[in-house]
This record gives sequence, structure tokens and C-alpha cells, in this order.
Amino acid sequence: MRLLSGFLFFLLLVGCSNQNHLEKLNGTWELVAQEIGGMKLPVTASLNQTHVINGEEYSMTAESVDKGTISANETQLDIFGTDGPNAGKTFKTIYKLENDKLTICYNLSGDSYPEEFSTDGKAMFFMATFEKAN
Repeated sequence: MRLLSGFLFFLLLVGCSNQNHLEKLNGTWELVAQEIGGMKLPVTASLNQTHVINGEEYSMTAESVDKGTISANETQLDIFGTDGPNAGKTFKTIYKLENDKLTICYNLSGDSYPEEFSTDGKAMFFMATFEKAN
């Protein structure tokens, strides 16, 4: 019984930790910079995109709508696509939030977390920087 109680307490802590980190990310975000494989991409191609994080759910609207769920700890996000072009895909990312600027480095292959905020020499790494919309 004590083991079960300890396990349930652990699950509660993990769930609360996830919520605390995600609360900081809640809101609508505008893309201000992006790169893949070490090459900067123009932001103008993404001007009509909307990125929204609401609790454990995200949506990205562009030519199509992409939706899914997110789990977070202090430095990493796991992004699970549920609807749209990324349905069934999982992306391992690292992130940093500095004031109202959010930088996310994605490993598009989904097999490991990036070790740094760089895509240089890594064809399957994508990095995006967002600013919180007013």
C-alpha cells in the first residue's frame, strides 16, 4: 500500500510539474525567426500562421490546421500530433522562454532531444523563435 501511495504521489507531482511549465507557454505566438539544417528561412513565408498553446493542447494554423498535445518539463517539450499533417508524429524538442520570446529546437526525426539550440549540420533539426502576440 505504501508503494502504491508513493507511486500515486509521484504521478501527481509529474502532472503538476507538466502543468506549471505549460502555463508559462499558454497564449498566441508569432513566428519571428526560423531555420532548418543551419539555413535561415524567410519568416515572410509564414506570416499568416497562428500558433496557440492552451494547457496541454497546441494548434498551428497555416495552409492547413495542425493540432496535438504537449508535455513539458523545465527544458524539454514532447509534441504529439493528433490532427493535420503531423497526426501520429512525435517531436522531441528543447525550449527556452526569455520574457515573451520562445525558442524551440525540434528534432524532426523524433528519436532524441536536441542537445543545443543549433541546427548547423543537422538536416532534421528545425528551430523557430516566437514572440507572444499582444
